Amino acid sequence: MGDQFFDTIPAFTEFKDVVQKDRYRPLPEDWLIGVADVVNSTGALQAGRYKAVNTVGASVISAIMNLDRDASFPFVFGGDGAAFAVPESRRDAVADALAGCQRWAEEEIDLELRAALVPVRDVLAAGKQVSVARFQVSPGMAYAMFSGGGIAWADAAMKSGDYTVTPAPPGARPNLDGLSCRWRPMEAQNGEILSLLVLPQDNDSETAFAELVEKVLDILNREAERDGHPVAPDGPTYSWPPQGLGIEVSASRGTKSKLCRALAIIGEQAIPCILELFGGRMKRFDPARYKLETTQNTDFRKYDDGLKLTVDCKTETITEIEDILSKAQDAGTAFFGMYRQDSAVMTCIVPSPFTNDHMHFIDGGSGGYALAAVQLKKAMAAASD
Repeated sequence: MGDQFFDTIPAFTEFKDVVQKDRYRPLPEDWLIGVADVVNSTGALQAGRYKAVNTVGASVISAIMNLDRDASFPFVFGGDGAAFAVPESRRDAVADALAGCQRWAEEEIDLELRAALVPVRDVLAAGKQVSVARFQVSPGMAYAMFSGGGIAWADAAMKSGDYTVTPAPPGARPNLDGLSCRWRPMEAQNGEILSLLVLPQDNDSETAFAELVEKVLDILNREAERDGHPVAPDGPTYSWPPQGLGIEVSASRGTKSKLCRALAIIGEQAIPCILELFGGRMKRFDPARYKLETTQNTDFRKYDDGLKLTVDCKTETITEIEDILSKAQDAGTAFFGMYRQDSAVMTCIVPSPFTNDHMHFIDGGSGGYALAAVQLKKAMAAASD
């Protein structure tokens, strides 16, 4: 199937179906799983570097996408990193892109990015599976969902120093065209922004875990507006000056000076702001349509060997979810981690502002996924003692 594997998977449009086994297809054995994350992301988040961590995490997806815009591949954004899958025939090009991201993150953003490429056949030999589903969030965008434990196994192997990708030589840079972070942070409208991670404790609790996920989603469907979607129905708000300007300059300047690229980004941002102010449009670009598509194309809920959400909901709803998950953790069904904050942030990959396939990655405004992972890891460590 080559690069078309992901496109051949029948899509589903109701997120509650994410736990249905028949939605998933096994990754081909001759593929690779790529994993990457920011080392000591917790420390960077505590220093207030939320935008930097999220942008470096998303850079992995952007760099691989820019290798060949026609080559489809499944991926998932994790806040401080990403996971993806590609055919083994693309190993060299993908490794070079990852290596470039590592060097760029170190020299331009002052963050360490580690990365690994793990053969699917090694994951299978370790007794894990890697299956992929295709969740269609809008006519122009579908996100990958992963199950089977293989992504988590690959991530653990990377952190143990296996299958690692070596950073590129000094001065090397990846192609990060389209990577941006210009929207204003989205303040909680219903109470708090919750970043939530829920993972199964073991394979024997698969059915119980699926029922737990359905219960959490039912609560959000019942108690939260629009299932807890953190972005307003008509889209996020443009910021002035553009959010994350310095980071985007470093990502996209190429051979240009930082000043020239900064002025170009400011000019690009001024156009939609002016058009929106006067209710206009320019050629094929309609700012109202683009903002609506941005809301539709966000990845505020996903499945990556477990449930991952960043949602806007009432404090009492969070308390109800926490109570259910605590009981499930005590019963041996799941581990969980959560983090509450007052806003969500968005990191974007925009191949073109004129098409509807732009993608928008959501995280808690304080780095919620990474901080929820701290609680999750503590729960897992306590269970193993």
